[in-house]
Parts: sequence; C-alpha cells; structure tokens
Amino acid sequence: MAKHEKRFLKSYESKASEYLNDKEKASTLLKKADKKAIGDVWEKLQLLFHIFGDWTSGKYRAIPVKSILMIIGGILYFVSPVDAITDFIPVVGLLDDATIIGLVFRQVSSDLALYKEWKQKEFSQE
Repeated sequence: MAKHEKRFLKSYESKASEYLNDKEKASTLLKKADKKAIGDVWEKLQLLFHIFGDWTSGKYRAIPVKSILMIIGGILYFVSPVDAITDFIPVVGLLDDATIIGLVFRQVSSDLALYKEWKQKEFSQE
C-alpha cells in the first residue's frame, strides 16, 4: 500500500471508530453508502447506455471511435457474468464491474460532457 493510501486510511480510522459500537450511526452510514453506490453507478451506466444507443442509431456521432469502443467494452464487461470477480459472488462480484464502469467514465468524461450538452439541446428543441 502506498504512503498516501496509508495516510488516507489512518485519517478515517478515528472517525470510523465512532461507528463501531453505534448501531444507529452504522445503519445510517450503510444506507447512505448503499444509496450513493447504487445511484452513482446506475447513473453512469445509464449515460453510457444512452450515448451508445444514440451512436448506434446514428443520432450522435460526435465522439471519437476510441471512446465509443471503450464505452462498448465497459458495457460488455458489465453484462458478462464471467469477469475478474464473478457476479455470482454477492456484492463483491459487482465491485469489479463498478470499478470498470468508473474507469471508462473517467477516460471518456470529456466526451460524455459534450454528449450531455448535445442531449440537453436536443431536448430543448423538442
């Protein structure tokens, strides 16, 4: 583990101890984390699905081929039941999917920002 990772974890260690014996606080934290993880990943997936769909239909082609290939690869990884950590393992099996989607999202973020702008203009013209 890198030094900065150790410092980061150490900084949260004392705060984490507050949750150790407080079931109510721990429950609230888990609900927040669950909501954030599901919402964030789902929102990213939806955006990737939409841009791929619009590209496939020919509505939106203002994206480099390299980026659309990365998006398609991320979607393929997501739907594949056999990947780095099989999806049949509860919770853990989805972590690698979320990681890959996050990586794809970061790699094509500027393209996605342009797509969002285009999509907003398209909706405002309807």
